[in-house]
Amino acid sequence: DGYFHHMMRQCRYSSKDLQGIELITSYVFNQVENIRFNSTVGKYVGYTEHGVKNAEAWNKGPELAQELGQLERVCKPNAAIAYS
Repeated sequence: DGYFHHMMRQCRYSSKDLQGIELITSYVFNQVENIRFNSTVGKYVGYTEHGVKNAEAWNKGPELAQELGQLERVCKPNAAIAYS
């Protein structure tokens, strides 16, 4: 009973070179993915009516720069662990 909100951040490593790292952040509400950030796309994409509105706002605000920074702060420093 109640509501379920979940955010999941993934670093995907396709090669040992740091250029091959992809960051994906998904925002889920009640088992439906509303918004996804993909560093390869370089912006937020909404999948529901609510998600589209938030994605448009987040792509224009400081949230986009913060999410792009996560690639540097989270994924790249942990690349050596992923490759070991």
